Amino acid sequence: MGVEIQRKINDENVITVAVAPVIVGLQRSALVDHVARVDLSLLSRIPGEPGGSFHVAIDELNFILNEIHTHNDVSPKNVSPLKTIESGSVDNTTRGLAGGFGISCGIIGACGDDDQGSLFIDNMGFYKVDLSRLRLKNGPTTQCVCLVDELGNRTMWPCLSSAVKVHASDLATVDLRGSKWLMLRYAIFNIEVIQAAIKIVKQEGLYVSLDLASFEMVRKFRPSILQLLESGSVDICFANEDEAVVLLTGDNKADPESALEFLGKHYEWAVVTLRLRGMYSKTRKFCQF
Repeated sequence: MGVEIQRKINDENVITVAVAPVIVGLQRSALVDHVARVDLSLLSRIPGEPGGSFHVAIDELNFILNEIHTHNDVSPKNVSPLKTIESGSVDNTTRGLAGGFGISCGIIGACGDDDQGSLFIDNMGFYKVDLSRLRLKNGPTTQCVCLVDELGNRTMWPCLSSAVKVHASDLATVDLRGSKWLMLRYAIFNIEVIQAAIKIVKQEGLYVSLDLASFEMVRKFRPSILQLLESGSVDICFANEDEAVVLLTGDNKADPESALEFLGKHYEWAVVTLRLRGMYSKTRKFCQF
C-alpha cells in the first residue's frame, strides 16, 4: 500500500506509487544524546534523581557537560568519555527495526540546521530510516545528556526549550497514509501534536503504539495519561516496571504483575520491561511472564 504521486513525463500525467514505511515514528524534535559512563560521585554533584529524566535549559546542559569534562580531567591527552549520537526513544526504535531487522520505518519530526541536525540526518540515513517526513527548520536541534552509572541507572537531562519542533498544524494525512503503525512517546509538552496525529491515524486505519517515557512524567501527569489510556486510541503500550507501577497506583507501592494486568484491561497489547529480568507481556487473550 502506498501514496499516489502525480508527475509529468513528456507532458503526460503519470501516477507512481511511493511505498509508505510500515512503521512511522513521531518524534517532535530530532534528538542528539551526549552519553557517558560515570561514577556516583559525579552524579551527586548534578541535580536530579538517578535513573530519572529532568528537563533543563541550555545553560544547565552546558554546566553538566562541563562537570563531566572537569571530573574526568579532559585535555588533549585525556579523551572525553562523552559520545555524541542520534537518539530518542522513537528514533532508537525505528533505527533498530530498520537497521537490525530490515523493517521499513520512517520519522515524522523537525530537525535543526546545525551540526547536531546534520549528525542526526547522516546517522539515521545510514540505517535506511525514511526521512522524507522530517522537516528541516532554522534553529537548534534538541540535545540531551545521558549518564549511565555503575548500578546501571540511566539518568537524562534533555534540553527542549529552544529546539525546533514539529507542530500539530504541520501534520498532514500524507505523512501517515499507507503505513501500518504510528509509534509515539508520551510527553505532556507534545500532547497537542500527539492528539492531532492520533486523529489522522484513526481516519487512516493505523495501529498506535505508546511508550510511557519516564516514571517522573507518569507521576506528574498521571491523569492526562490515564485519559489517553481510557480513550481507546492506543493499541499497544510499552512501559518499564517503574512507569507501569506509578501509573497503576500513583506511587511505587505495587508489583509489575499487577501493573501489567491493569494495562492489559485498556490495551490490546501491553509490555512491561524488567531491566535484566526480561519483560512481561500481555494481550487481551494471553499473558506471558
